[in-house]
Amino acid sequence: MDAPAVDYGAAFRATPSPMLVLTPGLVMADANEAYLRVSGRSRAELVGRLLFDVFPGDPAHGEATGAVPLRASLQRVLTTRQSDSMPLQKYGVDHADRPGVFEERYWSTLNTPVLGSDGEVVAIVHRVEEVTALVRSILDGRGPADGTVLTGLTREAHMAADLLARAQELADLNEELRQAHAREREVALSLQRSLLPAVPPAHRSFAAVRYRPATRTLNVCGDWYDLVDLDRSLLGVAVGDVVGHGLEAAGIMGRLHSALNAALRATRQPAQALKTLARYAVTVEGALSTTAVQTVVDRSTRTVRYSSAGHPPPVLVHADGSVQVLDGATDPPLGAWENEIPRSEAAAGYRPGATLVLYTDGLIERRGEDIDVGLERLTASAARHRGLDPEALADAVLADLGADDGQGTDDIALVAVRL
Repeated sequence: MDAPAVDYGAAFRATPSPMLVLTPGLVMADANEAYLRVSGRSRAELVGRLLFDVFPGDPAHGEATGAVPLRASLQRVLTTRQSDSMPLQKYGVDHADRPGVFEERYWSTLNTPVLGSDGEVVAIVHRVEEVTALVRSILDGRGPADGTVLTGLTREAHMAADLLARAQELADLNEELRQAHAREREVALSLQRSLLPAVPPAHRSFAAVRYRPATRTLNVCGDWYDLVDLDRSLLGVAVGDVVGHGLEAAGIMGRLHSALNAALRATRQPAQALKTLARYAVTVEGALSTTAVQTVVDRSTRTVRYSSAGHPPPVLVHADGSVQVLDGATDPPLGAWENEIPRSEAAAGYRPGATLVLYTDGLIERRGEDIDVGLERLTASAARHRGLDPEALADAVLADLGADDGQGTDDIALVAVRL
């Protein structure tokens, strides 16, 4: 028997908890009956207007209460795509018929994202519960200004007062943690940038590199790239991705980057260099499961030799617009198999004017989407912009794949080399 159809609009309107639906731009899209009652506004006064235009908060309460923490909570929902439960908030609401005259009110608030098929936030459900009466009953029972609670308070009131105090303590602790995470992120990014090499002046006419840190999470500082001249005709190009984030990943990245650079200089063979790196990675805590791809461009024979350790394949864009995905030598990530087993290596030919593109998975991976879709998007973009110089091509590819839209959940490394 088929389940009966549900009128979700009617269910939303009948929900006893006050709820407001916001767009990602914080425009009010709908409100249920309970929200209209508690806010003292009609649907016509709310729908289509910015939340903080209608409810600016009482400016007399300062930035610690009202609109400032609510705006921060909503931004966290947009950034993390996760629900955000706010501690008890004092948020004054003015009377609809007396604008600017604010009434002190207290709220318990939960902001929940609604995700679209692409995993992005399409709406926020802003649910509130007014607890003004409870707070006033507690505050009215207080004694002296030092905060001593009178013995006349009931056990329930004492519990409520304790919960309110603990809620504020948790809010203060959460803010301290956010600030600590932000400081760690900045230190890690500074370390990351100091470890990643700049493009040598001799390479700037034919090579471009880009690094984009994740903007929506602390998942930064595990990606690296490298360009190294082995002799007048051989150029080594590599990218890698360390599992993890923050200062630890940045430190591991620096060690592996240096080790692979040295191994390639000694062997000049992509597979052998990765094999040497795999042996070294076993001795570095946190380095296992790192992915990397090493290529060697031989200008004398016009070939690209390559080997991959579990990394997304390089892309070779030919001058005629055809694209070759270099996936003929892909082995497991570092530490994922016995080092006695040889790593594979393959080669691809090219003609002058081709472009080699190496990148990390943050460029092509999207939540809820097969990685092949992202790879197709990359190859189409690289082919479309193949006539641009490497600097412009790198920027165009990043723009096409949304790397600069401020929504990244993983860092990105990209290298483009004109052959």
